[in-house]
Amino acid sequence: MENKSSMDRRNFLKVSGITTATLALGTTGILSLNGNSNKALAASAPSKGSFGGYGPLVKDPGGVMNLPQGFQYRIISEEGKNLSDGRPIPGMFDGMAAFPGKNNTTVLVRNHELTGSTDNPVIGKNPYDKENTGGTTALIVGSDRKVHKEYVTSSGTIRNCAGGGTPWGTWITCEETLETGHGYVFEVDPHDPENNLSRTPIREMGSFSHEAVDVDPATGIVYLTEDDGPESYFYRFVPNDRSQKIGSLHKGGTLQAAAFEEMSSNQMSDYYSGTKYGVVWKDVNPEKPTLDARNKGCIRFSRLEGCHFVAGVFWFSDTDAGEKELGRVYRYFPATNTLEIFYESTTSNDLEAPDNVTITPWGDLWIVEDGDASDRIVGLTPEGETYIFAENVLNNSEMAGPTFSPDGKTLFVNIQSPGLTLAIWGPFARRNAGRGRMMGHAAPPENYGPKISDTLTSFAEVQGISTLEAAALQRHGMPIV
Repeated sequence: MENKSSMDRRNFLKVSGITTATLALGTTGILSLNGNSNKALAASAPSKGSFGGYGPLVKDPGGVMNLPQGFQYRIISEEGKNLSDGRPIPGMFDGMAAFPGKNNTTVLVRNHELTGSTDNPVIGKNPYDKENTGGTTALIVGSDRKVHKEYVTSSGTIRNCAGGGTPWGTWITCEETLETGHGYVFEVDPHDPENNLSRTPIREMGSFSHEAVDVDPATGIVYLTEDDGPESYFYRFVPNDRSQKIGSLHKGGTLQAAAFEEMSSNQMSDYYSGTKYGVVWKDVNPEKPTLDARNKGCIRFSRLEGCHFVAGVFWFSDTDAGEKELGRVYRYFPATNTLEIFYESTTSNDLEAPDNVTITPWGDLWIVEDGDASDRIVGLTPEGETYIFAENVLNNSEMAGPTFSPDGKTLFVNIQSPGLTLAIWGPFARRNAGRGRMMGHAAPPENYGPKISDTLTSFAEVQGISTLEAAALQRHGMPIV
């Protein structure tokens, strides 16, 4: 995730004209001044609550997050305050995942994208590299959406940007750096913080500028994105141990990068006879995967960011790709080894720089922007509708790490700097796994899909592939005849 220029926390509070004692914010147009930063105010009317979105946003009087009518939020964690053991809450909040905890609690694991000297470093007791200030923390959040406990889970790493949760309840935190001795991923167990596992890099998952990961629960294969523009690659890690247990990824495996299927000379005569073009995976050296992927002709992306695996589909974003360099969202289907451009940002569709992507519990695709002019959560539905769910209105600070509680009733999201973690709730739609599967195969809304020419449509029909697959092939240099 690209680090925007940040504003010092004290200067932010000074400019906004409020203090931490008045950060009790709702979406009603009323700012609570009762000095209790854990109190949130409910909106006065129910939201739209349909699959087509939740209606227009209401301006937040606190100047943090605009939400639809009927939704509210609570700031549950703030950079510079104290963890449960007295250590300071580190800064630069970033990627995050939620897991079920005891007694109906939610366990949040949160990255801190820190490097070098900083006012609020991750202070660990068992660091990977004591000279570095990045790492992860965890929050135990009750059903009342208040923090019961907050603590360090790993430390001594660099630029812990994104990562991903595993089906077995751990967090894979990723270093977004090329510094010698770093650029790895680490497995963090929130129930056994700062253990030796958390400080042991999984070297066979590659040394590169990592962004995000997610796991296919059907196969145990881990998919990874690289954030190192203008040249990034899409990887997967095939573990030797597919048991999907804590520590199984440390038992080694094979790192591979995605490439388009190649036509051999004897296939050329069958070019129009239904040959399909999909993705193949090429083994790469985990100590120099970017160079190896380049030399082996793998698919070159611009700058990959967030990802999410759900219902057999791996979604991921390329934040400044496309003709307008405003970003794309892809989806990859492991079952068929096919890749599609789902949508491409343009000036006409008013969506900029896709970063985090997630499928909501009710099946919509949510895209978090990281643009110069906008920083919103944009929703796309399987029915082809679009809507805005949230807008971050803090200057020079981005949203990061959106994740839903296991029951789907609370959205947790970070503001990177000054670091804030918010719990957002309201009349969210009910969980609907069927719509999630629909989203994986739905066409994008008309204004958001890649432009498909008649030639490309004809090519897709001849090859027996979708027009979105054909668009992906064309964008990455496959000759379209």
